[in-house]
Amino acid sequence: MAERRLGVIMYGVTGRMGTNQHLARSILAIREQGGVRLANGDRVMPDPILVGRDAAKVEALAKQHGVKRWTTDLDKALADKNDELFFDAASTQLRAEVLGRAIDAGKHVYCEKPVADNLHKALAIAKKAKAAGIKHGVVQDKLFLPGLLKLKMLRDGGFFGRMLSVRFDFGYWVFEGDLQPAQRPSWNYRKADGGGLILDMMCHWRYVLDGLFGGVKAVSCLGRNFIPQRWDEAGKPYKADADDAFYATCELEGDMVAQITCSWATRPRRDDLLTLQVDGTHGSAVAGLQSCRIQSKVATPRPVWNPDVKQALDLYGGWQEVPETQPFDNGFKVEWEMFIRHVCEGAPFKWDLMEGAKGVQLAELALKSWQERRWIDVPKLAV
Repeated sequence: MAERRLGVIMYGVTGRMGTNQHLARSILAIREQGGVRLANGDRVMPDPILVGRDAAKVEALAKQHGVKRWTTDLDKALADKNDELFFDAASTQLRAEVLGRAIDAGKHVYCEKPVADNLHKALAIAKKAKAAGIKHGVVQDKLFLPGLLKLKMLRDGGFFGRMLSVRFDFGYWVFEGDLQPAQRPSWNYRKADGGGLILDMMCHWRYVLDGLFGGVKAVSCLGRNFIPQRWDEAGKPYKADADDAFYATCELEGDMVAQITCSWATRPRRDDLLTLQVDGTHGSAVAGLQSCRIQSKVATPRPVWNPDVKQALDLYGGWQEVPETQPFDNGFKVEWEMFIRHVCEGAPFKWDLMEGAKGVQLAELALKSWQERRWIDVPKLAV
């Protein structure tokens, strides 16, 4: 059994998501376990170099996690033939341009989403990657959450019968920054910096819908900017002009309907910060990030509407927990391992830049629907 080094250029991982999920819980966790095992028994050991614009932040991050290589010179990093794979988790607005530079340098590319801040750029970079013949992929982490993997198992096992609808409920209260520090970066709430909940989350929901329920045929969306002033990381007030909530309905293939509620201005009272309820002719399920509960057709209670008395039926009772029948690894790490195998041995990996472009497409059409106050059909994409 041989060990192969894979040089990984990690750009823009000083942010919370990049540091926690991609560096610490994916690449470094893979190194700690001894690499990624290939089909022939060989192991691939990722060797990261951290790249960022702020030298102090990048150096501190490297020291904190014991990463030997770091730089602020992206061009120099891209020119190094010993590093084959480029990963980007930096600014959405700059992503297409940075990915283009990496592709020109002959690197395989893997990136966070959105893959671009508009569909034209997203399709252009997908076309560029295809023409270059390099391997390319996009993080689609929600598909690897334990709760959603349990939904997939239920679907594949025929539990739902004919699936009728799915309801997404996502969000929480993001502090404005005056009395308590905000949990999210200030750029999320500025249009000029690529902020907005629709662009951020519709890219997630597109791959979840396509992957678990059915292709999206049409969308209707209403957005809102509920909190027009927030305070940034320095404690200074700023105009928060990006949408911080939206309410969408999607028509899916197979006559399914998806209802999506997303808000950074809500105080949730539900099982998790994200819940999905799937209703079918033979049963229903409610999944969070980790757990999933089901109610079958034969175990469905008979509620009676009577507004004059207190509800006697325990609506939370009668739901059965889907058991943990297998261990679930970190979803980001699982997908990193899949992409590394794709790069090193050509293993299948379907979440490429074209799949990422579909997410940008749905976000763009949702924004258009809000602006024009109408349903918008979602055409098929091709490169």
